[in-house]
Amino acid sequence: MQSIIDSVSHLYRSWSGKDPHHVDVLPQSGSERRYFRLYNERGETVIGTYGLNVAENEAFIYFSGHFAKRGLPVPRILGINHDRIVYLQEDFDNVSLLDMLEKHGFTDQVYSLFRESLHQLARLQVYGDEGLDYNKCLTNKEFGKQAIMADLLYFKYYFLDALRKPYDKQKLIDDFEALSNYLTHTEYKYFMYRDCQSRNIMVKEDNSVHFIDYQGGMKGAPQYDVASMIWQARANLPDDWKANLLEDYMNSFESIIQDSIDKEVFRSQYNGYVLIRLLQVLGAYGFRGLFERKAQFLTSIPLALQNLSWFIENHSLGIVVPEFRKVLNICIDQEVMERFNPVQADEETPLLVKVSSFSYRKGIPEDSSGNGGGFVFDCRGIDNPGRHDIYKEVHGRDKPVMEYLERQTKMEDFLNSVFDIVDISVEAYIKRGFTSLCVNFGCTGGQHRSVYAADALARHLKTKFKVKIELTHREQEAKDWKNTVVKKEEL
Repeated sequence: MQSIIDSVSHLYRSWSGKDPHHVDVLPQSGSERRYFRLYNERGETVIGTYGLNVAENEAFIYFSGHFAKRGLPVPRILGINHDRIVYLQEDFDNVSLLDMLEKHGFTDQVYSLFRESLHQLARLQVYGDEGLDYNKCLTNKEFGKQAIMADLLYFKYYFLDALRKPYDKQKLIDDFEALSNYLTHTEYKYFMYRDCQSRNIMVKEDNSVHFIDYQGGMKGAPQYDVASMIWQARANLPDDWKANLLEDYMNSFESIIQDSIDKEVFRSQYNGYVLIRLLQVLGAYGFRGLFERKAQFLTSIPLALQNLSWFIENHSLGIVVPEFRKVLNICIDQEVMERFNPVQADEETPLLVKVSSFSYRKGIPEDSSGNGGGFVFDCRGIDNPGRHDIYKEVHGRDKPVMEYLERQTKMEDFLNSVFDIVDISVEAYIKRGFTSLCVNFGCTGGQHRSVYAADALARHLKTKFKVKIELTHREQEAKDWKNTVVKKEEL
């Protein structure tokens, strides 16, 4: 990681004439790119990006330059290193449209931000299309039949087949072909963002909205992007918002192309792309969650299935695809839905999960409930931040330690395995009315790895099962840390 930070800092120095005052490592998303926020002495910032996929970098850099010349709300590219692996871009701060939604809920202010985002999306699609060289696209030049088939097959291989339910594979492929042909013949084709969702839309303090992460763009139907944004599983927008925002978008689209559209036809094609997007997202969640075992993607599958179920019950495709319809019904079958919807605690659930961190030098914590049992996980196989002087006086809740464990160790793999094991017991204990379960994380000093791991499990169990948590960091009780670690927290 340090060599990457050095490369980003070197480009910053070439661009600004000075070393950055300091550098923050930003959380990694679904891609392999790494992002950094670099500060000058006045607190002004830029974003540094490191990516080994040069073709991906080239696409983003080209699109950004093209869109910026047309006055579209995208980041300016400030500097590029010689091998085009590192580049600097304008910083729109760290508040996304999704952050605004999760903070404020379904308010008039948030609705207006979604409406403005869709208006700016229409501008990006139409004005961004003008003079754009689609030979610069990362993959396909156009979202045509091949690209649609790729999304459908992604869903098939990484979600549907993982369910291990019987269906006629050849008939399904035939239906995929028919659906791809149907959706390819769309009346409007402009720049297609491809990954337009609320976490890729940044909101500045003046409530202006700005787009990031459009390097996968290509020519295609504008309805696809609208479907991606309005039907994003994590956003989980109310039905009336979905209907009204689509109407807002169509009005903006008409004003920008300066022509009226057949809204009935537009909606029909939009519905087809909603379904394609829902399935593509299920494929992505299946790959990241079921195959890569990343817990945050597994917890998103129930919302995606709920979206799919509601859509199937309330919309028609306008094309007869019987095997495809059968497969969709398999996905929203009650047994499948329950598989991804864990049992959750309520006010009457007696279970209390006690999660603790400790130092092996002082022994494993005793179970005060009298039940015995539980889990003890040894974190000493994870690289220890405490070996480095800069981390000796901080702990597992301090940002530098968290970044070290997340970026430079196998902590994520370790925790995913822990989640798999503990989840089985928590679900069973809720169903059987048990009252207590202890989960302990130990490391050498009870300061870095065990603290981080205990916090992570507590968050996971609270989010997934809504169960009561008592969180204790035993070795921190008497320490006067910069960020105080409380002895016991009821979550």
